[in-house]
Amino acid sequence: MANLNSQLFTPESGAVDPSSVPYKTLYTGAKMPVVGLGTFGSDRYNGEAVAQAVKDAISLGYRHIDCAAVYGNEDLIGQSLHDIQVQGLKREDLWITSKLWNDMHDEQNVIAACEKSLRDLQLDYLDLYLIHWPFPNFHAPGVDVSSRDPHAKPYIHENYMKTWRQLEKLVERGLVKHIGTSNMTIPKLKLLLRDAAIKPACNEMELHPHFQQSELFQFVIDSGMVAIGFSPIGSPARPDRDRTEDDTVDIEDPVIIEIAQRHGIHPAVVCVKWAVQRGQVPIPFSTRRSSYLGNLQAVVTDPLTADEMQAIAKIDKNCRLIKGQVFLWKDNQTWEDLWDLNGEITPP
Repeated sequence: MANLNSQLFTPESGAVDPSSVPYKTLYTGAKMPVVGLGTFGSDRYNGEAVAQAVKDAISLGYRHIDCAAVYGNEDLIGQSLHDIQVQGLKREDLWITSKLWNDMHDEQNVIAACEKSLRDLQLDYLDLYLIHWPFPNFHAPGVDVSSRDPHAKPYIHENYMKTWRQLEKLVERGLVKHIGTSNMTIPKLKLLLRDAAIKPACNEMELHPHFQQSELFQFVIDSGMVAIGFSPIGSPARPDRDRTEDDTVDIEDPVIIEIAQRHGIHPAVVCVKWAVQRGQVPIPFSTRRSSYLGNLQAVVTDPLTADEMQAIAKIDKNCRLIKGQVFLWKDNQTWEDLWDLNGEITPP
């Protein structure tokens, strides 16, 4: 490890000393770095480019990598993780997350799916394993917004709990340190918190200045979970199926641009600073070194002022970008039916 560190943390490289990166403490006492590197290439970036970004990002000081089986690149990322550990980085110094994809919710599939992610990532355990979506509805990579799973189902809590029990077994077997949720709503989380033997440690959710989800965010925090925010800069590279004409662009917001100019940074970096200072853990994706290095540097330098944080709090537009239309389960539904907007789980 000393040899690796001596190669990396030099003024010329711009690398960030990982020990300077703040962390969130989970209810177990485990510490998660407050910024991670996302690895969803949005159907636009090949796995080799993502894996190279992971390897380089770790060399620059990242210790938190957010993965998922459905991204189709865990085997390539696994080689990067292997290579960086061969150079001397200890496994326990990394925080690696993966996720259970929708077609593996059945009880007999959960443990096998996790074991495959572990093999692909060349790891003995995961720090965090999430249920990627609360629905068992499947779509193939690269589909358009009209795609539907002919066997799609609504959220059925007893079925979700069967899946969750298998995640609890993963913890008991030592294959996973923590388990959590993603793309959930308050009504669904209330049921899970009521029934879980091992409580969720984290909820991964869309969070950016134009979609702050204040009520859900506060519920997650108050329930003892860490909120992990995907699309923290507004997901400019998201798939075409997730784009609608009403979408807004965070990094073009005048408030964000003015703050960026004041600090001499890119508007995307303002979004990352805001996320961390607000109390969530952003996981921005990029394969561009200047971008992912800038996102890491953002959390250890030049914080936003209280007035700037307050100004960003006022630009929430309730603009959900990842709407999830492909997971709808019957005709004549809209994407809002996935998100329990009236405070109750949408009926079958």
